[in-house]
Amino acid sequence: MESTPRSRPIEPEYPKLVRDNIPAIIKARTGNGPEQRIAESDEEFESFLLKKIVEEAIELRDSAAQGNMEEELGDINELLHTLIQLKRITDERLDAVQREKREKNGGFETRIIMLSKVTKPDATP
Repeated sequence: MESTPRSRPIEPEYPKLVRDNIPAIIKARTGNGPEQRIAESDEEFESFLLKKIVEEAIELRDSAAQGNMEEELGDINELLHTLIQLKRITDERLDAVQREKREKNGGFETRIIMLSKVTKPDATP
């Protein structure tokens, strides 16, 4: 399991989704190609994309200390773009959903940090 200094391992490292050129890069470096296969269905591919997004989000969280935030943002952007294409979501639809959510709940411009969870008051007299 992979672990970064500030994170706990969340999943076994393999099998995992990798960028298209990674097997060839590994073979060029080591002389051996890694064992690999192609995702058998859109559902399997989606599952691996979602796992990879979580992996990259953890790396993004830790990137400020490592000085590679732009690289990690690029990785997440690539994954999100791939998932959006897989789900056949148009830019217009995605923009509309984002706009609706912002209108309903706001954005993040004011940088509000909640300090505690609010619970409903006890209804018993």
